[in-house]
Amino acid sequence: MVRLWCAALLGAVCGAVCGSALAQSATPPAVDVAPFLRKATYIDVKISPKGDYLAATVPLEDRTVLVILRRSDMQPTAKIQGGKDSVIHGFWWANDERVVASMAEKFGFDDQPFVNGELYAVNADGSRPMSLTGLAQYTFAQMYDPLRDDDRNVLISAIPYGENTKTVLEKLDIYSGKRSPVAASPIGDASFVTDRSGVARFAQGRDKDNSNKLFYREREGSDWRMINNESASGVVESAVGFSVDGKRALMIVERPGKPNAVVAWDPATGQRSEMLSDSTVDPYDILTDNQGTPIGARFMHDRVRNRFFDPNEPTSKLYRQLEKAFPNDTVLITSGTHDGKSLVLFVASDRNAGDYYLFDTAAKKVEPLFARRLWLDPAKMAANRSVEIRARDGIKLHGYLTLPPGQAPETPRPMVLLPHGGPFGVADEWWFDEESQLLAKAGYAVLRVNYRGSSNYGRDFKESGARQWGRKLQFDLTDATRWAIEQKIADPKRICIYGASYGAYAALMGAASEPELYRCAAGYVGVYDMVEHHKRVANDSRSNKIWVGQWYGSRETMEAISVSKMANKISVPVFLAAGGKDQIAPIAQSQKMEKALKTAGVSVETLYYPQEGHGFYTEEHRLAFYSKLLTFLEQSLGRRAGEVMRSYRAVSRNRRRYAAKRDGSPSKR
Repeated sequence: MVRLWCAALLGAVCGAVCGSALAQSATPPAVDVAPFLRKATYIDVKISPKGDYLAATVPLEDRTVLVILRRSDMQPTAKIQGGKDSVIHGFWWANDERVVASMAEKFGFDDQPFVNGELYAVNADGSRPMSLTGLAQYTFAQMYDPLRDDDRNVLISAIPYGENTKTVLEKLDIYSGKRSPVAASPIGDASFVTDRSGVARFAQGRDKDNSNKLFYREREGSDWRMINNESASGVVESAVGFSVDGKRALMIVERPGKPNAVVAWDPATGQRSEMLSDSTVDPYDILTDNQGTPIGARFMHDRVRNRFFDPNEPTSKLYRQLEKAFPNDTVLITSGTHDGKSLVLFVASDRNAGDYYLFDTAAKKVEPLFARRLWLDPAKMAANRSVEIRARDGIKLHGYLTLPPGQAPETPRPMVLLPHGGPFGVADEWWFDEESQLLAKAGYAVLRVNYRGSSNYGRDFKESGARQWGRKLQFDLTDATRWAIEQKIADPKRICIYGASYGAYAALMGAASEPELYRCAAGYVGVYDMVEHHKRVANDSRSNKIWVGQWYGSRETMEAISVSKMANKISVPVFLAAGGKDQIAPIAQSQKMEKALKTAGVSVETLYYPQEGHGFYTEEHRLAFYSKLLTFLEQSLGRRAGEVMRSYRAVSRNRRRYAAKRDGSPSKR
């Protein structure tokens, strides 16, 4: 059903969802790269309030669109589609017939979506499509509450143009676009949390010094009062909703020396009581019932686990029943009909990229809907094993080890250390990771480390990475590599370090600072000149200037950690890849690093695409990149014949063949 519908959808939304001509025509390799790089068929799926339609986001080559399907025959009836580099940031069934979608921009596969303030709406049958908000009045607009009992209006937050403007909560007519203000925040750039009746009760934002503040009000029209000031308390508290009886607010609260916790706060007494916490990790996200009321939280460590405030609450009990049906996966209810008779389930794990099911709560029957990546068999994928590592100063690090399927765990093997981007407030996760799976399939052990500065392990762990770019963050990666050698996971003579964005910087810095530890380094859309990077980020805004000082340090200290100045310390082969339209790590960064390496006599290969951004979008370019990366690893680490992937000559032939059919081709280096 999935593949048949996918084929029908191609014409409906004019995008190659199920694979590219390049992937289909390439010579079959020993390790087939294409299935791991092919975009998911769907990303998110939600059912309409009456259950007659499904709304789903579909990734195309250079954008993500929203498609509405009629359940009776699974045919597409409507869509919302933006221009190039646009993505559907979020979507909601505002009533039985109408969907509202929030748009964002994403300049490259590894870029983070930037919400641009545009909201669109369309009826499920395709009628009455319209733009609800544009950029004329607001610098930003975001959906907040679909107002379950109001079929005509939703709540949005908006920031008008002008100096020192405050965020406004407005009621928006989803048929006419008419707006009427209902609340104003007491602080700029704020977010709101509403109660079950749609009244804004919390407002949260940052002041000019980037200090977080949380405000509360008793009812509509009441004055806001501050209940937490980060600059005074030293922690951030974030409201997420109200209890079932509405008497207590639920918040995620930072705790000194510990991971964050979910806390209940009584507005009448000011008393706080801990509801859920974990000794190692923060709450991953909040679980809600079909009314949107928080009922628990998820925690991600050795896997993702659902935990509940009240195990006897009906939805909590339902979750436990569903978890027994999918023991190897994590279950999430994404949406449900108003009567609660039909629920959409998302089921995923470290080996399963994600499946959607329709659950009939009366008949207790599960019906398969869609698979994100039907062509990847979870039984043949590698597991992500949670690992714990002690850094040289005693701090505890956590991460994930992915071993090639079918190999003995105690056998030393070639390994790729894969540092994540960011670096601050980002974390490697337990979920299915396409890069780890691809590298494991090619025969490599893959180690991903949540070095200090990463999220998910409490405020103190994150802040321990401040002003440690190229220093303690790098030491953590070195210590993790040595741990893998000691544990006989990695062959000490066959280790490569590869990453994207900050991970690219860490890869080159690893090669420069530990010339005997790594046999090669690969950097994808990376930053290498920290002086230039510091200057560009700081000049973007006043708040960015403060943030850069807090997390990077002073500009005067950046030259000492600029790996572009350390090319003469690198003695292993290097592979660099970058996009000409990258706004996060401009291609000039990679070109400067390349020039420095060549001047130092270092072997360097490059792959540049002038039309790509922060990460390559097109499947053709991604296939070329990962094919070249695997060939680079093979040549650098001396892979055995039985593990060897196809030669790069075959990839080059395919690239030349398809270069004639497109505008622009990679630089020849």
